[in-house]
Amino acid sequence: MAATPEATAGIAPADGLSQVRGDPEAALSEWSIPALLADTVARFGERPAVMFREQGIRWTWREFAAVVDELAAGLLALGLQRGDRLGIWSPNRAEWLVTQFATARIGVILVNINPAYRLSELEYALNVSGCRAIVSAERLKTSMYLQMLQTLAPELAQCAPGALKSAKLPALQWVIRLGDEATPGMLNYDALLESGRAGGLRQQLDALSADLGCHDAINIQFTSGTTGNPKGATLTHHNVLNNARFIAQCMGLTEADSLCIPVPLYHCFGMVLAVLACASTGARMVFPGEAFDPLATLQAVAEERCTALHGVPTMFIAELDHPRFAEFDLSSLRTGIMAGSPCPIETMKRVVSQMHMGEITIAYGMTETSPVSFQSSTADPLERRVSTVGRIQPRLEAKVVDTVSGQVVPVGEKGELLVRGYSVMQGYWGDPVRTAEAVRDGWMHTGDLATIDAEGYCNIVGRAKDMLIRGGENVYPREVEEFLFRHPKVQSVQVFGVPDPKYVEEVCAWITLKPGETCTEQEIRDFCREQIAHYKVPRYIRFVDEMPMTITGKVQKFVMREKMIEELGLNVARTA
Repeated sequence: MAATPEATAGIAPADGLSQVRGDPEAALSEWSIPALLADTVARFGERPAVMFREQGIRWTWREFAAVVDELAAGLLALGLQRGDRLGIWSPNRAEWLVTQFATARIGVILVNINPAYRLSELEYALNVSGCRAIVSAERLKTSMYLQMLQTLAPELAQCAPGALKSAKLPALQWVIRLGDEATPGMLNYDALLESGRAGGLRQQLDALSADLGCHDAINIQFTSGTTGNPKGATLTHHNVLNNARFIAQCMGLTEADSLCIPVPLYHCFGMVLAVLACASTGARMVFPGEAFDPLATLQAVAEERCTALHGVPTMFIAELDHPRFAEFDLSSLRTGIMAGSPCPIETMKRVVSQMHMGEITIAYGMTETSPVSFQSSTADPLERRVSTVGRIQPRLEAKVVDTVSGQVVPVGEKGELLVRGYSVMQGYWGDPVRTAEAVRDGWMHTGDLATIDAEGYCNIVGRAKDMLIRGGENVYPREVEEFLFRHPKVQSVQVFGVPDPKYVEEVCAWITLKPGETCTEQEIRDFCREQIAHYKVPRYIRFVDEMPMTITGKVQKFVMREKMIEELGLNVARTA
């Protein structure tokens, strides 16, 4: 019997078809995340592991693991058990990182909550995942986290910590707040650490960790939904740990490296491409601050002599264009990853030449694939690294299929990208219908349009899904449209992306009003404020009498986009 294209495909396509297969012999780890951390401590215990510059924290791997165990024991003392869900709602702080590993230590599923979420999004995420507990910062900039929790659960004012019975958040029992102030109904994080030190439960941790399976769910990350509500991609130890290992290998990361991490921890970029990649190699993690700031990032790289730096294109652009850029010695830099949204080719070239990142790589993926499926390597020719998203990762398969027939297309032709292998999520939490729509016969349907060339390099050329990416954040127009439909004056609305030099794409809304109504752009923005994340709020708003339509009545968003590009005088950057 002749071998099928799937069986013969390799890192370069076979038989002229756009189908590739990563190294099938690469070893997959069967460890859990606690086992990975224990191995790293055994090998590199006294080496520097973690630095949070704003908080003045510096830990070795052994010190970090000790704090993780204190928190894990404290969570056990609250009655949390394997399989329970705990939300984390915080900017980049040491407590976020400790919580990531402490929950994994005892098999509690960590639910990443976007720091930009507002009331409706927070309520939805906590209820869909059924969080029994949440660890929350007090605030970030104008986002008042604790106030929002009190708005959703006013019962906190009258209950003891751990005794919450909320009408709107029925599963939530514990609210654990960061900071020193006391808040009614909430437990302080430091008090939880203290109970872990004093409670005698640390002896149970090794036995609990040993009983974990690598295919256990350990993380839920919400991705915006094309049909409105976000979906909770459920990931396992096996998913994220192995993806991190292969990412680190692509970068050439070792225990001698220091990675500067300005990307958010709640996102796979921070949690997997950064944190777990460092944990798998013993590299040091350097966090410049709670949220991205280009000056703080440049200072961290220069003063800590970082050898690697991660970022979305918007971050690198902000660093390169900072007025004090020339003051900083970045010569220690070598590698890193640019990902999260299409990478402008000219920006990549500037990063290589002006930031000394001769081995920078580009990564492509999605939360549902843990996340990376294609990545360039430090050995790839520079032209390939600045113009493509690299080649297929080990132990994964990918193919480009015709969006109508589903057949694999010839090399170089455009179609939808599908990915299969160890990295594909378990599914969307509590949503078998949308899981079945996304994953068919093991293949994750990415919704991205791609080409694969004769050498196996992939390029993302568009999106089959109705999605835009603003500064590395996925924005699904349908979700924003459904929210704006709630406005009493809005009759119809269409949301789409337009090019932007800073964020790569910006959100634009065309709105038709109900008969006799008048409205201003500011009214629309005020309606969005505190209800949806800031990056979803349209920057450009136009009130129109009608939408451009096809003869069959389909809205033509590409026409709207072209008109806005012309009106605003925008340029479309070339991207990888």
